[in-house]
Amino acid sequence: MIKGLTITPPVLGRISIGRVIQKDGKRLPAKDDQFTITSQVQNKDGWINHPLDAKLREKNDGKLRQIPVRMLFNDPELNLRAEYTLFDRQTGRPLCVGDGEQCQRRTSNGVETLPCPSPDRCPLSQGGACKPYGRLYVNLSEDDELGTFIFRTTGFNSIRTLAARLSYFAAVSGNKLSCLPLQLTLRGKSTTQSYRTPIYFVDLTLRDGVTLKDAVQHAGAIDRELSEHGFDQAALEEAAKQGYVNSCFEVDSDGLLDVAEDFYPAETDYISSTQQGNYQNGLATQNMRSIEQGLRKSVTAVS
Repeated sequence: MIKGLTITPPVLGRISIGRVIQKDGKRLPAKDDQFTITSQVQNKDGWINHPLDAKLREKNDGKLRQIPVRMLFNDPELNLRAEYTLFDRQTGRPLCVGDGEQCQRRTSNGVETLPCPSPDRCPLSQGGACKPYGRLYVNLSEDDELGTFIFRTTGFNSIRTLAARLSYFAAVSGNKLSCLPLQLTLRGKSTTQSYRTPIYFVDLTLRDGVTLKDAVQHAGAIDRELSEHGFDQAALEEAAKQGYVNSCFEVDSDGLLDVAEDFYPAETDYISSTQQGNYQNGLATQNMRSIEQGLRKSVTAVS
């Protein structure tokens, strides 16, 4: 296998709760109160809707707020990938990826492993530069049982909720997450920070009308049937693990600029022009060295 190339689940389309709009000549992200399922193809107006989008809307009175899904893997962390990520807004290239303890950062010396103090304590994350970046891979169609649709988010609410639900469902089903009848559900809530206006996040629930007892019993039956037919779920999960760790930065390279456009609006000065230039050109300036030294000291002080 070629090293340095992350092998992620095959992506057939995208699931989003937002869209990109034109405002004052700029393309800016806008939130929505429903899901949209798009293909991998764009035109001048944006992403073209996938045929599944219209099909599911017919069953939901036009507003798509629930999507029936199946997980590809029993291991929750293979379905949901999440890290703190600092992107280069111009290219969408990840500059630093960490888990709150360690990070992989591009420097003039190549990719280095450094302490990760989390965005609140990192000097490079000022102005919202570093965000949690989550990717949920789900299967929507029986026509391609190994193909997925990807939901990308930088929202704490969605990442926290999805991580909890995946872990809980895996636990109660005896690690048969891939056999459970699940659905993505759009939820709203208001907070003081949102000035009482609703904000939306994604939850993972059992499909309507299915009890937890029935779901677990059904998952066990499906798992036994698949095993009898020679389906090797453990081998599938091992293949996925090897693919994820095949490079330092786990990115879906086809959509790098789209990630930057969605998560870093044009007017957001998330990193100074000097720092951005250093990163883009790979120059080892004294300023960058001093920042990295300060970061190491701050982490040492905290620990």
